[in-house]
Amino acid sequence: MPEEGNSLKRVLGRTDVLTLAFGTMVGWGWVMLSGLWVSEAGVIGALLAFSFGAILCIFVGLAYAELTSALPLAGGELVYIYRAMGTGFSWLVGWAISFAYIGVAAWEGIAIATALDYIFPIPQIGYLWSIGDYPVYASWSAVGMIGAFALLLLNYFGARPAAIFQVMTTSALILVGLIFVFGGLTFGNIEYMDPLFTNYKGLIAVLLMVPSMFVGFDVIPQSAEEMNIPLYQIAKVFIVSIVMAAVWYFLIILGIGISAPPEVRTAGIVPAADAMAYCYGTTVFGKIMILGGICGILTSWNGFIVGSTRVIYAMGRAKMLPPFFGKLHPRYKTPVGAIVLVGGICTITPLLGRNALVWFVNASAFGSVVSYLMVAVSFLLLRKKEPELKRPFRIKYGKFLGIMVVFISVMFLSLYTPVGPGALKWPEEWILVMGWALIGVVLVLWTKASYGKVSLGERELLIFGEEYSRKKYSDK
Repeated sequence: MPEEGNSLKRVLGRTDVLTLAFGTMVGWGWVMLSGLWVSEAGVIGALLAFSFGAILCIFVGLAYAELTSALPLAGGELVYIYRAMGTGFSWLVGWAISFAYIGVAAWEGIAIATALDYIFPIPQIGYLWSIGDYPVYASWSAVGMIGAFALLLLNYFGARPAAIFQVMTTSALILVGLIFVFGGLTFGNIEYMDPLFTNYKGLIAVLLMVPSMFVGFDVIPQSAEEMNIPLYQIAKVFIVSIVMAAVWYFLIILGIGISAPPEVRTAGIVPAADAMAYCYGTTVFGKIMILGGICGILTSWNGFIVGSTRVIYAMGRAKMLPPFFGKLHPRYKTPVGAIVLVGGICTITPLLGRNALVWFVNASAFGSVVSYLMVAVSFLLLRKKEPELKRPFRIKYGKFLGIMVVFISVMFLSLYTPVGPGALKWPEEWILVMGWALIGVVLVLWTKASYGKVSLGERELLIFGEEYSRKKYSDK
């Protein structure tokens, strides 16, 4: 482990880690987008899209589980890819996965303003500008900005308070989801499940969103340095969290499909709430759905702040980012520099307006799939280069699984390219990707000016500590 003064506290138990992963995955997207999934691909098409996503994530999760049990250090992907391919690829993937996490966290402020506006209409005061034909008001943006600041403070004061908060809000989220599904099964109508399937284009449209809906299980390796559970049990937590999320999405798709006719699912701003209100015959249940959705916003928001700040902290500790990002709070042992960066981004994004939600979802999905691909490649390389590496959890048929993850990840990535059927939108989504890349270039130049050349031996110890470092680099 890295030296004691620069290590995170081991305070997370099994339940904490499971709710962190599950709550981060399910979030708020299902409340806003489930109606869109069914209208784009049909009920069966949406279920197929999420089945493909679940298979990818289970395969990736198994590879993560083996790597995390072998190298339980903050940074996750950054650590594995450095071990297999060196600094350049490691930095690239660390920056990509932090973009994926921040991209989803960034629209949570937009989401919570939208949710609260459904329950208590927010006065439209202080017109600022219009983005994507949507007018942005200071009053509406302020709600998301206040929420971001509150989550920033929660994470500033330690991982344990954030974990307790995650367990409480995830429990409330699950309760509301079960009420929704129960209402559909009890009061709904199977005739509402129309269309069952639309076409290939609709299936692809939903498939593009799926990776961002499952992003979250990979916060487990980011918090590995803070987990207080046996290393061999990490695999169970990975798989259980992914299966729970997959079952959740399946139930929500069936629930919204059976709860209300298509015209209700597509007419409102918050489809799941409209469907629940229609099903129970009162707007009260629509507001209950929104309260559950707010819990989902908070669980996802909190989880992605935890994940992104740990990646950025790990990069700072390894001298891949400027010194500011590698510092821990002397009392709370939280990565204050990373929290300030992530919290700052989350605080300003509500100024982009409601339409930015989908832009962030698609752009962050791109970053997550890049990371999955590189983790699979690292998994295969480390099986070959370091067969003697102690692996408390080891996958059977690992080579086959790694190759399958590489293949599926390349297939997903091809969908996002300019020639793919679901290319990222120009200019909005590509501007987000290129803007994050530009910030990365600036920080690299700042890092070089701060540290100069970092030797292999020094970086080895900064990333792995004495316990996990490869001794061949200790004198370089």
